[in-house]
Amino acid sequence: MSLLSELRPAKGAEKKSTKRLGRGDASGQGGTSGKGHKGQLARAGGRVRRGFEGGQMPLHRRMPKFGFKSLNPMRYQIVNLKNLDSLDGEVTPETLMQAGLIKGGPVKILGMGQLTKKLSVKAHSFSEKAKQSIEAAGGQIEVLK
Repeated sequence: MSLLSELRPAKGAEKKSTKRLGRGDASGQGGTSGKGHKGQLARAGGRVRRGFEGGQMPLHRRMPKFGFKSLNPMRYQIVNLKNLDSLDGEVTPETLMQAGLIKGGPVKILGMGQLTKKLSVKAHSFSEKAKQSIEAAGGQIEVLK
């Protein structure tokens, strides 16, 4: 059983006391309330925005503009030749989806790996190496719109 003198509030139940600014010199924060004398930082709302350089042309405006970001970029699902080697006959985006090689969307065939079979491949885009490899194996390519 605890004594009455040992009772304490639960941890986190008490707030820490805040500094009472401008309440006399004895508080340690009297007079100017810890803001110093005059100037922008002593005033209400007296802060400058991020990147402000005192009226000088800011760095981000002095630097040249560069680059471009398309609002509707074409994001291809990538399939390599080594993955196509496990398929037979005609290869279309639908057959690639059924095989679990893509999740959907436009397909691009890249030339990594070897193709050992004659395949008819239909995709939205092909790399040069992929085109050469498919045609060298006796296959055909068709670019979809």
